Amino acid sequence: MPQPTTPELPNIYPRTAIAKLDRDSYQGRPETFPVEDVAPVVGMAESFIRRIFGNKRRKLTVDEVLELLDQDAFSETFVPRSRVLDYLLSELDASLRATEFPEDQKWRLIHDDFLQAVGTLPNASVQCVVTSTPYWGMRIYKDARLVRWADGEECAFGHEQTPEGFIRHTVEILHRLRPVLTESASVWWNLMDTYMTRTQIRGNAYEALQAMDGRNRMKWGDHEHHRYSAGHSYIKDGEQCGIPALVAERASRIGYYTKSIITWAKINSLPEPQNSRVSRNLEYVLHLSTQRAPTFDKGAYRRLGANLGGRNMLYEGDKLSDVWVIPVSSGGDGHGAQFPVALPGRCIAISTNANDVVLDPFIGSGNTAVAALTLGRRVIGVDVSQQYLGVAEAKIRELEQRLPIDFSVTAPQEEPQADRKCG
Repeated sequence: MPQPTTPELPNIYPRTAIAKLDRDSYQGRPETFPVEDVAPVVGMAESFIRRIFGNKRRKLTVDEVLELLDQDAFSETFVPRSRVLDYLLSELDASLRATEFPEDQKWRLIHDDFLQAVGTLPNASVQCVVTSTPYWGMRIYKDARLVRWADGEECAFGHEQTPEGFIRHTVEILHRLRPVLTESASVWWNLMDTYMTRTQIRGNAYEALQAMDGRNRMKWGDHEHHRYSAGHSYIKDGEQCGIPALVAERASRIGYYTKSIITWAKINSLPEPQNSRVSRNLEYVLHLSTQRAPTFDKGAYRRLGANLGGRNMLYEGDKLSDVWVIPVSSGGDGHGAQFPVALPGRCIAISTNANDVVLDPFIGSGNTAVAALTLGRRVIGVDVSQQYLGVAEAKIRELEQRLPIDFSVTAPQEEPQADRKCG
């Protein structure tokens, strides 16, 4: 099957769309929806919905969903209010397929976008998700692909026209993850915020560093992709978007427990030549779980070496807190935005046991796989870039020579249809 071509990505103009719910087009329709399907789309707990309509309700009519959209408690999660019923109606006929991940198989790399790949994963099979996703409007990633999202937008992940679009799409991915997680699973989601500024969109962090040091003299028009800053309904030019906190709040509304918003203090990050604000020296890691008390082993923080996520003796105390001081990755294998092995290593060690399955939906050059396999876990990695997956596989093959693990791998999946690609 021919390989899909990288789409032409547009500039980003953060103009908030003007849209409203067309109530008359839905009233009186006969379809009904399970309460558990409606809850994450309207941002309410199932128990709260049953308080409105009765404790024994298992399904809701279209008119009852319209009533939920009028509640003060309604809040957008991954579908805007005007499209909630379109989404629920489209999901009535949705079907998923799953393939097994045998216990004697230690790793699997999948060349695909995650929204397409998640349907192939067995339910209740993943104990830990750890990933660093694209950040909104900051990078052009290799082999970006278009995806049709539930909110109606078609774009590569990270190249949305508004920060709200990126937030919705992140939460949609988290929603699709829920069925494959075990009851005691943890999700560790690395995010960075974005400033609403007029800027060139570069290919990697090294290009940005060159520009800051005056070594890259490319002018505005010399760059292929740009992000503008005018047209949003309220975020002003030069203002921080607040993306990590908004993702955490919406994750709670779709049923996750927000356990912590961890600050990753990067002791050797790039400088920012800003005169109107402080320079950023941190990113965030959201710790989400499917129940109040997920698997959690604090002792691993003390047992491990710092290179695999254990305590950084220079900057961290004996107590595992919500401030993690971990050096950034060198990025020397061609991935300009990878996180260091120590970050996924810490997440995996404290939330899994031996032979548990770890999933990275945006595995890039494979540092999550290195950490998981070194710790004796199994790993599934998904990415749209065959180049990055090649780097990840090379790292795993090198580990085969050094670690006492019975490794195996499946053949890559065939390319699916290109109508739901995620970048």
